[in-house]
Amino acid sequence: MELKNCRMAYGEALKKLGEENRNVVVLEADLGNSTMSKLFGAEFPERYFQMGIAEQNMLSTAAGLAFAGKIPFVNSFAVFSTGRPYDQIRSSICIPEANVKICGSSAGLSDYGDGKTHQSIDDIAIMQVLPHMTVLSPVDAVETEKMVKAAAELAGPCYIRVNRNDIPVLTEPSEEYHIGKMSVMREGTDLVIFATGYMVYQSLEAAKILEKKGIRAKVVNVSTIKPLDAEKVRELAKGMKAVVTVEEHSVFGGLGAAIQKAMAKGPLPAELIGVEDRFGTSAENYELMLQEYGLTPEDIARRAAGLVQ
Repeated sequence: MELKNCRMAYGEALKKLGEENRNVVVLEADLGNSTMSKLFGAEFPERYFQMGIAEQNMLSTAAGLAFAGKIPFVNSFAVFSTGRPYDQIRSSICIPEANVKICGSSAGLSDYGDGKTHQSIDDIAIMQVLPHMTVLSPVDAVETEKMVKAAAELAGPCYIRVNRNDIPVLTEPSEEYHIGKMSVMREGTDLVIFATGYMVYQSLEAAKILEKKGIRAKVVNVSTIKPLDAEKVRELAKGMKAVVTVEEHSVFGGLGAAIQKAMAKGPLPAELIGVEDRFGTSAENYELMLQEYGLTPEDIARRAAGLVQ
């Protein structure tokens, strides 16, 4: 299976966007070599603002640029682009509905080597709770590229969380992308797994394990966490024996909580799989991190099977 890096796809998409729209500007918090915003900066230095390790100032500046008619894309690690400047995002961006796009790079546990201070297990919750904020989580590099363009065309605040590592490509460049649309990646009749980001691939692998047990799992890519199409969630869950959610994020306030709210009118046995009430840690590689937090295909399959057997 082809592997591509979402950060690189994000940087390339930014550069392409800069060629198409002179109002696009990019702000960086001293991590351009990692977020790949440097690709935009190399091409358009006059529209690239290196703000240093000062996220609060960066978000406030972005709000001002938005009100001056620009389309600012703000970049840092997910844990820093959401947590440190929360008050500025709330007061200067979401309340006045400023047209600012925030990229949270190295999201979830994907920054496996830097430990709990750099791993964002709460960014979806932080962004999802804010009125007017759209929250996006691409499944692969191809969807990341489409998402950047869609975010630029969207009026109002938007947050995109991006994985750090090379991950499998699951979507086709020719497929249409729309904010708010979820995609069925695999059909099934026994249970439905709603997943986001790299956990979609993990869930697809889990579905193969479940099939050997005689359990057919439908796998759904939820790349728009907010606004969530609640009616579509209920439609996809109709006739199923159980609902499973999988995310590289805390089980509190993330995708699972959003799906649970959507399912409130028609409850089914449910399992929320994600990071339990704990912070991250350090590991030698990404796969070891996912093993530690119970996010492997085997873990997902075991917990899903427990709902229908």
